Amino acid sequence: MSIPVTVKGLSRSFPSGETTIQAVQNVAFTVQQGELVAIVGSSGSGKSTLLSLLAGLDVPTTGEITVLGEALHQLDEEDRAQFRRQNLGFIFQSFRLFAEYTALENVIFPLELQGKVSYQEAEKQAIALLQRLGLGERLHHKPSTMSGGEQQRVAIARAFITQPPVLFADEPTGNLDQETGRVVEELLFDLQRETNTTVILVTHDLTLAEKADRVLEMSGGRLRERS
Repeated sequence: MSIPVTVKGLSRSFPSGETTIQAVQNVAFTVQQGELVAIVGSSGSGKSTLLSLLAGLDVPTTGEITVLGEALHQLDEEDRAQFRRQNLGFIFQSFRLFAEYTALENVIFPLELQGKVSYQEAEKQAIALLQRLGLGERLHHKPSTMSGGEQQRVAIARAFITQPPVLFADEPTGNLDQETGRVVEELLFDLQRETNTTVILVTHDLTLAEKADRVLEMSGGRLRERS
């Protein structure tokens, strides 16, 4: 079985006036199938930039990113977008739900984009997953009427509904209070274990990070294994 994520010599720099900011510097690592890896680091350390590169939302200045056998650094923007739709899941700190859609419609949407199942089947799968996450009574509520914890559970359902081989999470509990964050965290970890999804998450929450299979630390754009 191929390794889901392989990174070699990865760097990303940004011009800033007459200088250049080295956001990511010569990063190399691999992530195994079904592994949950947490990336930690202070604000400005480069961890969110690294996650954007791994997810194909940005392109490196130099280096290679291979996800599920696809060399993302060689794809144009359109092909990267198509790859993300078909293969990747995302959970964001700010939830990023469609305000005009209900919880159910938000979760159905990525299945519709993929076009692999009928709307009826997509609806059936979405209802089952939302019920599993304790949102059976909130199916037809819009995000504005839901708590932060409920919105993040919808976002988790949306991320997992397509059964992506690889999922990226950017501060998944960052906008939640501690108690709600722990509930959401357990749901995320439970689904990850059940589906054997490869998960890479960025977090400033060391309590969350320590529950991962492996912790990597960013500092000054460089990555190291946290002991």
